[in-house]
Amino acid sequence: MKKTLSLLSFFLVISIGSQAQFTRYIIRFTDKGTNPFSLSNPSQYLTQRAIDRRARYNILIDSSDLPVTPRYIDSVRLSGNVTILNSSKWLNQVAISTNDAAALAKINSFPFVLSANPAGARFGTTDVPVNKVFDSSLNNVQFPNTAKPFNVTSDFYNYGKSNGQVKIHHGDFLHNHGFRGEGMQVTVLDAGFYHYLSLPTFDSIRTNNQVLGTWDFVANEASVDEDYLHGMQCLSTIAANMPGKFVGTAPKASFYLFRTEDVASEYPIEEQNLAAGAERSDSLGVDLCSISLGYNQFDNAQFSYTYTDMNGNTSISSRAADYAAKKGMLLVVAAGNEGNNSWHYLLTPSDADSVLSVGAVDTTGQVAGFSSYGPSSDGQVKPGVAAVGWLAVVANSSTGQPAYGNGTSFACPNMAGISTCLWQAFPEISNMGIIDALQLSATKYSNPDNRVGYGIPDAKKAFVMLQKRLFTKQSSLSNCTVQLRFSLKTDNTMSQVIERKLPGATDYTIVTTLQNNAAWGLHDFSYDDDVTGVDMGIIKYRIKTIIGTDSTFYLDSMSVNNNQVCNTVLVNNVTVIQQIINNQVSENAELTITRATAAKVNVIIQSSLGQKVYSEEFQQAAGTQTKLFDLKQLIKSKGVYFLSVYIDNKKAVTKKVLRP
Repeated sequence: MKKTLSLLSFFLVISIGSQAQFTRYIIRFTDKGTNPFSLSNPSQYLTQRAIDRRARYNILIDSSDLPVTPRYIDSVRLSGNVTILNSSKWLNQVAISTNDAAALAKINSFPFVLSANPAGARFGTTDVPVNKVFDSSLNNVQFPNTAKPFNVTSDFYNYGKSNGQVKIHHGDFLHNHGFRGEGMQVTVLDAGFYHYLSLPTFDSIRTNNQVLGTWDFVANEASVDEDYLHGMQCLSTIAANMPGKFVGTAPKASFYLFRTEDVASEYPIEEQNLAAGAERSDSLGVDLCSISLGYNQFDNAQFSYTYTDMNGNTSISSRAADYAAKKGMLLVVAAGNEGNNSWHYLLTPSDADSVLSVGAVDTTGQVAGFSSYGPSSDGQVKPGVAAVGWLAVVANSSTGQPAYGNGTSFACPNMAGISTCLWQAFPEISNMGIIDALQLSATKYSNPDNRVGYGIPDAKKAFVMLQKRLFTKQSSLSNCTVQLRFSLKTDNTMSQVIERKLPGATDYTIVTTLQNNAAWGLHDFSYDDDVTGVDMGIIKYRIKTIIGTDSTFYLDSMSVNNNQVCNTVLVNNVTVIQQIINNQVSENAELTITRATAAKVNVIIQSSLGQKVYSEEFQQAAGTQTKLFDLKQLIKSKGVYFLSVYIDNKKAVTKKVLRP
C-alpha cells in the first residue's frame, strides 16, 4: 500500500534486511458466540449519540455492533507472549503483537479462530524498500503575486489565502448562513498531528475545546502531538481559523484525532488500525471521518493489491469503510496521488462502495496530474468528486502560517469540511443523501469522467436541492378562496414569493411575499388567495425562494381546478354570482348589493335574442342585501340568458347566466 501520494513529494526510505520477521498478526474469529453483550442494551458499547444516529436514520443495531467476544480475546492474549493491539468488531478480528511461535500455534488450534495471518513486521523493519510517499508541503514557498484577490467584503469569514479553496465550492455560502460545523463531530484518521497543541493555526479549536479526544493506534497511547505532520496539515484545511490569513472549511466542528498510520513501514496492520479508528468513531457517535490515507503496495509484496482488488469489497480498509457507512457515518476519502505513476489507479479505501472519494484540482478547477484515475475495478465512478489539492493551503509545520501543499490528502479534508457544514444544515438527510446531493451539484454530473468523477461540488446548489427535497405542499379550493399550505426549511434571510397564473394568462404575477422571522428550521407557511371573479380553468401557483442576495430558485408548483370556484362579476357595489358546484351549474343566481344609501333596483332577465323573460323591481335599503333568483322557476326553457341590474334606472351590471 502507499499513503496518498503527491506530485511534489519527499520520501522516507527505510533500509531493511532481506528477510522480514513478522511480529504483528490479525486473528479472525468464526463467530461472536457466548458474547456477554446484548443487542437489546446497546448502551453497553455505543454512546447515546451513536444510538441516536441509528434511530435518526432507521439503522438497526445488529450483530456487527456487538464487541468481539471478550472470552476469545482473553484466550488469545493468554496463549503466550502476546499483546493485543486493537480489535475490529465489524470484521470480527483482533490485531496482536507476538514473536512467540508456540503462542501462534496455540491460537490457531482454537475452534473459534478462523485464521491467524501476518499483518506487519517488527517495528522498524521491512522486506523491500517502499518509498513512503505523502502529500508534499512547500512550507517555504511564497504565494505568487498573480494570485486572485481575496473578496471578503460581505463574508462572515475573511478567508485570506484559503479564499479560493473555500469559494470554489461556495463554502462561504454555508458559512454566511450560519453553517460552520457547530454541533458536528469529525474524526481525522492519519499519520500524526505534529504540534497541533501549539501551532497558532489551531488556537481556535484549542480555546473552544473542539478537540474531543485523541488516540494513537500505532503506539497504543493517547498522545498524537509529537507524531508526523501530515494529519496536522489535513486537519488545518478543515479547522484553521486565522482571520485574514487562513480559514478552513468547517472551523467550528469538533474533532477526534486518531493516528492509524505508521510512517516507518507499510503493512496491512495499518488498515486494521484504520478499521479500529473508524469503529471507535462510530461508537462515539462521530458524524464524519476524513481519511487521507490509501493503500495498494506493501513493504512485503505478498500483501500488495492488484487493480482487480480495487472493487470496494476486498481490502480490510474498504470493507471497514462500508461498515462505517452502513452505521450512518459519512466517510470522505482521498483517491490517491498515483496519476503520474505506472499504477495510476485509485487506492483503497477510496474504492469502497459507500464513501465519497475525492480527487484533486487547483482553485481554477484544473485537474492535478498526480490525482489518481478511476474507475474502481467494479465500474464505480471514482473519484466521486474533486476539491482543491493542487497548491492547496495548509499549515506550515514550523510556524502554523499558511503554506502550499499538494495531494488528494488535502482535497479530502477540504471536501470533508464542506460536507460537514452541509450536513449540519440538513441532519434529516442520511449520509448517502449528502453524498448524492454533493455529486448532483457538481460540475460534471451529467458527464462524469475518471479524473474528477462528477466534478467540483457546489454547496449552494446542494443546499437548494436539499431544501427542495424536504419541501412539502398542498392546495385546496373552498368558497372562492384558494388555500396554499407548504413547509420549507428557511431562516429569517429567506423570503417566499408566491406567483399566480390565471386561466388564459401567459405569465405569472406576484400575489404576495411571505417571510418567517424565526431561526433556521422547518417552518410552515400559509396563504389564502381570494379568486372571486376568476374564470373557470386551472389556476397555477409557484413559489420563488429568495435567499438574501445569494440565490433565487423556484420550488415545485401547485395548481387548482377552478371548477368549484365562484364565477363572479363585480361592478361597483353590485355582485351577481352563479356557482359551479360538483361540475354542475347552480340553478340559483345570487345578487348582492351594498349601498351607503337606499336605492330602487330593477332586475331584468333577457334571452340571447333580447326577449325579456323576467323582471322585478324592489327597494334596496342602505347596507348589504342578498337576493336569490331560482332560474328554474323563473325561466321555462333551458339556455343562456342575461341578467341585468339597474340601480335608480342606471344599469349597474349585466351578467350571463345559465338556465340548467
